[in-house]
Formats: sequence, structure tokens, C-alpha cells
Amino acid sequence: MELTDNALRVLQSRYLLKDDRGDVVEDPAGMFRRVASTVAAAEDDPGRWEERFYDLMASLRFLPNSPTLMNAGKEAGQLAACFVLPIEDSISSIFDTLKHAALILQSGGGTGFSFSHLRPRADIVRSTGGVASGPVSFMKIYNTATDIIKQGGARRGANMGILRVDHPDIIDFIRLKRDVTELSNFNISVAATDAFMEAVRQDARYALINPRGGDVVTHMRACDVFDELVQSAWQTGDPGVVFIDRVNSKNPTPLLGPLECTNPCGEQPLLPYEACVLGSLNLSKFVRDAKVDYDALGSAARTAVRFLDNTINVNRYPLPQIEAMHRANRKIGLGVMGWADMLIMMGVQYGSAASLKLATKVMGIINEAARAASAALAGERGPFPNFAGSIHDRPGQPALRNATITTIAPTGTLSIIADCSSGIEPIFALAYKRLILQTELLETNRLFMDAATSGGFMNNVLMQHIAQKGSLRGLARDAVPPAIRRVFKTAHEIRYRAHIDMQATFQAFTDNAVSKTINMPHSAKPEDVAKAYLYAYEKGCKGITVFRRGTLKRGTLVRLSETD
Repeated sequence: MELTDNALRVLQSRYLLKDDRGDVVEDPAGMFRRVASTVAAAEDDPGRWEERFYDLMASLRFLPNSPTLMNAGKEAGQLAACFVLPIEDSISSIFDTLKHAALILQSGGGTGFSFSHLRPRADIVRSTGGVASGPVSFMKIYNTATDIIKQGGARRGANMGILRVDHPDIIDFIRLKRDVTELSNFNISVAATDAFMEAVRQDARYALINPRGGDVVTHMRACDVFDELVQSAWQTGDPGVVFIDRVNSKNPTPLLGPLECTNPCGEQPLLPYEACVLGSLNLSKFVRDAKVDYDALGSAARTAVRFLDNTINVNRYPLPQIEAMHRANRKIGLGVMGWADMLIMMGVQYGSAASLKLATKVMGIINEAARAASAALAGERGPFPNFAGSIHDRPGQPALRNATITTIAPTGTLSIIADCSSGIEPIFALAYKRLILQTELLETNRLFMDAATSGGFMNNVLMQHIAQKGSLRGLARDAVPPAIRRVFKTAHEIRYRAHIDMQATFQAFTDNAVSKTINMPHSAKPEDVAKAYLYAYEKGCKGITVFRRGTLKRGTLVRLSETD
């Protein structure tokens, strides 16, 4: 097992078992054995599958989401990362949901909430004769509660707050995080409808609707709202956008109701009380002599699907409603990490036509293998209980064990453990410092160090430059070979269209959604953000998050690092 010093530090601070005094009493091999044994307990032949699951994780070819690594085999035993809870327009619902969220956060899960059903600020409350305080006020209460809970100290509190673009309080919501002190435990996203996006294109007005009764309150110019959204994202990175009608066009169980919300990083749309277990294949482990070992990749994907499906069976859920929903739809999310590493190892530039072609093949193979594995499990164990009437219930199509199978998650700390690049992101920098739960980690790109050493251009000037700048920009032209410069471009050196093209390419082969940060230089203008939003919509993305360099604030950290 090859673990870096940074991986060991993260494991010791967050994942390995500790005694009552806080001393670590488990090594990494013991952690993987604990997880493999717990998940294999769902099998008729647990010994055989424990070895396969252990090998898959210990080789760092696959890692499940953080709650599984942390909690498997423990008394609490909550293994899922993603949850969505409903909030209806009543005080009892609002605070019942807050109580339920506290249990989820304490167990290490992240929670999404749609505040769209709450009546707008200053609306009449007939039962008391008073006026409503609106969604934003209750979001602040949820944020404060998350601060207090802090997920038992193992993970930072992570929430998603969503409001429909046709809610009367949408401007207050959009402007909320321009104040850097607000909602430090929330990412926020606007649920943009197709009607709104078309109104932006046509420079038309659209209706704002009071969710209490469905009456039209007023009309606004769509471009005015869009400009406010763009300005906030340009300043702070929030809100993101979820293209909610596109999300629902892929809703696997439409008879159960619409999808209104996602998990904290936006890649997992879920129904009320649904959960999802995630896991990621480390693509850097499937490159052999600058070629992809597709047979090994497909085999790992099939084993990972079985692992994730087993996780649903052995999970100990924080609420009976969540257990019922998750077992009825059995949503899993198999994704990838180490994508940028794979490209570098194959000499392919991130965002190039060749990289998009490779993404199509790699994610296509994973999706095909994962779907075949789910179909095989359906034959062995039965399809998910809500299969009848789902979008998978079609003549000539095999039954599936899982309503959704693939998701691209950000893999923040998982990628540190696996010593690979995060999700499908480009490399963030060649050297940088990362703060994880008050632990500062110095990250240096090992592939670049290897290339510089083997290529004979390693020297002190080069090392000092990347330590200070994080990239190769500004170096003398002859300091680094052109082929190396091309493949080691960092996130902020890649144009936003290339970021979006990559997201859209992976989305085409992903059931759920794709978590991807669209990086922009500090010099980017608001109109660049506007163009990025429109381009992402045109390319078929389910959502978009933009981050302009130098505008990071506390709340945005959830998107970029605390994201498993």
C-alpha cells in the first residue's frame, strides 16, 4: 500500500479509529479491512467479497465516500454522504427538518434543502395575523445550527440551499452571500427553469410566483435577475446554478415527484428523504505505458457497483424515512478521480479535442460496465422496488438494481488519500498549501516532479518559481520543454469553455450530475461569467459553479475541498 505523508496525516486526523483518549488505534490496512468486512457482510459468501473489496481499496483503485471509510463497523454505522430533506411551509416542518438535518450532519453526511416552498418575506401568516420572515431568515438559522453541530468534529458542516428562480425572494437569495459573514456552512444555488433561461435569451419578463397558493406576485425582467446572479457569482462564487428542468428530464422515478434539490456540491439530485452512497475510481491507476487498461477499468467498475449496492444493505440510517426511500430506489453514484493525472500520463492536454475524445471513451466504458453490473445484480437480487414506472422500465431493456448508478463527485480529501487529482478537475497548481480541518498540507505535484527529474530540467530556480507561483507561467521559454508545458497547465490557465466542454462530455455518460468548478482568472469580467452560464446551458450541463481566482471565501470552501 503506497500512501504519502499527506495521506497518512489526513487518515490519522479524520478516518482511522481512535480510543476514548483520542489516540489512533488503527492503521490504514486495518481501516480498509474494517470497511471491506462491513460491506461484504451483505454477501452470501462474505469472505470472498471481503478480499475483493479490500484489494480494490488498498490498491487505491477505488475509494468510497468519506462516511463509509469513517463509520463502517462502528456502532452508528452511517455510510452515505448525500441527503436531501424536505421543507414545507410551516414552522413545524421547518424545525422538524432542522432536527433531522442535525442527525445527518452529526453522522458525517451533507444535506440539501429546497427553500422554494416557503412563503416570501412579508407575506401574511393567516393563523397569527403576522407576516412571514421568508426563506433567507430560516437559512440563517440552519447555518447557525450547523456551526454548533460541526459534524462531531470529523467533517466540516456542509449544506446546499436552493431557491427557485421564480420565487418572490429570489433577489434577496442571490445577494445573500455577497456578505462574507453569511452562510459559511452553505453552498447556495438558484434553480433556473427552462422558461427563465429562454426569457434571458429573449430579454423577456417572467412571473414570480408565491408558493402559498401559486399566485403570480409580479413580473420581472429575466435579464435583471440574471445580471444579479452573475454579479454575485463573479464576486464570491455563489450562487451556483442548477438547471432544474434538465435535471427532472432525467429523473429516474418521476411518479414519486419532481427533483427539487441536490447534495452540497451539486452532483447528486435527490428526492425528499433520499440518500446516495458515492465512490470513485482512481483513473491514474489504470494507465499502463501511456495507454488505458480498459479491461481492468471495466472490471473495477463492476466490483465497485457491487460494493456500493451492498453499502445500502449494511447502512444504519439516521431516520426511518431515509432508510425507506434509499432502499426503495437504491441510488448509488460511481464516479472518477485522477482524471487530470491520466491525461498527463498519456501526454494529452486538458481541454483539447483529444482529451474530450478520451473522456468519452473512458466514461463510456465505466457507464457501460456499471450498468451491466447493476443489471446483473437485479437478476441476482431483484430490481430496485420502485422500478415499475421508472424511466428504466421499458420493453426490451434489462431491469436495474439501482435507480441511478453514476455520479461525478469532487473527491476532495479522497484524492489526498489516493494521491491523485480531484474528480475531473485539472490540476489546481503544481505546488500549493491546503487546509483540512486545521491541518495545513503542502501539496507538490508528483507527476511534474518525476517529469522534471527524468527530463533533466529540475533545478532550484524552477522549484522556487512553482513554489511561489504554482504554475509554469512566467518561466523562460527554454526552462521547460513545450510538451511538458502543454500537459501541466493548471486550472486557472484553462479557458472556461474548455472546463465546460469537459463537464458536458462527462455528463453525457453520467446518470446523476457532475461536480465541476469552472475556474476563471481574476481578470475575468462579469460578462465572462454570463457567457459561461449560457454556454453550460447550451452544452447540456445540469448545473454550473464558477470560481474567479482571488474571490474565495469561507462558504465556497465546501465546493472546493470538503466534498466527498
